[in-house]
Amino acid sequence: MADRFIQLSEKHIEFIRNQHLFFVGTAGAEGFINVSPKGIDTFRVINDSKVSWLNLTGSGNETAAHVLESKRMTIMFCSFDKRPMILRMYGESSIVHPRDQKWNELIGLFPEHLGSRQIFELDIKLVLSSCGYGVPFYELKGERPTLTNWAENKGKDGIKKYWEDRNMQSLNGRPTGITKDA
Repeated sequence: MADRFIQLSEKHIEFIRNQHLFFVGTAGAEGFINVSPKGIDTFRVINDSKVSWLNLTGSGNETAAHVLESKRMTIMFCSFDKRPMILRMYGESSIVHPRDQKWNELIGLFPEHLGSRQIFELDIKLVLSSCGYGVPFYELKGERPTLTNWAENKGKDGIKKYWEDRNMQSLNGRPTGITKDA
């Protein structure tokens, strides 16, 4: 049986700090549901009812398109080491782009990444923790350097071109808002 909370506890926040992987789930009004695994040092607890995560440039931009259509988001952490637990945060999200004034307030929370694309904020409405007994053991070997290397090879202008070529629409043809005109 899962335990329900209206906000994060200190125990939850400590659990989050110790994880290296999280999953983001979103959906528009119709079409495909998206679940994205996220790593690297891109997640921050702002307070007991708000979290933020830095979205790095990738092959798609489904989360952004979904949030423009429906603010619903679920973030899930699960333990792969000795202490099993699954922690889900449900709530309403918003997008902050590099062109937005709020970007400058938030970007300093994260290490510098050339491929930084958006920051998502989640206002938490429900926290659920469950046992995680069915989650297997895995050992972290380290972060993959591939995404960082890819962004550095593209350069700032190359990344912006990539956004225009590959990040403007979702799989369902919905706009992502990656550029001011989109």
